[in-house]
Amino acid sequence: MKCIIVDDEPIARMGIHQLLQEYSDIEVVGSFNQAKTALSFLQSNEVDLILLDIEMNGMTGIELARTLATQTMLIFITAHPEYATESYEVDAIDYLVKPIHSDRFHKAIRKAFDYLNLLKQANNAPSLNFSADYILVRSERQFVKIEHKNILFIEGLKDYVIIHLPNSRIITNMNLKTIHGNLPNDIFIRVSKSYIVNKNYINAYDNNIIKIFDNEIPIGSKYLDDFRQLVIANKK
Repeated sequence: MKCIIVDDEPIARMGIHQLLQEYSDIEVVGSFNQAKTALSFLQSNEVDLILLDIEMNGMTGIELARTLATQTMLIFITAHPEYATESYEVDAIDYLVKPIHSDRFHKAIRKAFDYLNLLKQANNAPSLNFSADYILVRSERQFVKIEHKNILFIEGLKDYVIIHLPNSRIITNMNLKTIHGNLPNDIFIRVSKSYIVNKNYINAYDNNIIKIFDNEIPIGSKYLDDFRQLVIANKK
């Protein structure tokens, strides 16, 4: 996996680089103190993963994220937890708050490897058939029947969706808006630009996060009121 580090703090870049040295299958091909410099590098070099700060002089990390190629994965590493929801609006796969704890960092990197494998397996030709109780998805050169009741949540990742099931994940080339429009709205709730949840699996929630088993799913601010109304209506 090819990776770059973008952070305006030299000590932060050094610390991230040291953590990455534990992975023999990660190659750090660049380290930058400005998003603009990283963008110039990316215009002529392909990378799989970017570890990116948000608040930097000039171009911000969020602005850089909006320019990225479809299959470039992004993990934000920042001292500002208030940007968490916005980070998922640009399809970040994870969001780490400084100071970085090594176990949390390694969890994010494992997630990147998982997503990279899923993206390699994805079929570029979308094919979904919808029925009242299930969807039929083409994934890894075969059709998979997925019953609505077994879907925990659906995650948008660039031009793909990842359907999270209790014991597996399935990826297919489809945008989140299309799949949401074909799912029963009494079960599935759009909670951000990047996530749809099955409300029957919600364990807990607050104004920022929904918990489904061990997964923490961010709630977008513009979706919060609708989410509250639907959850409250479901309890009546």
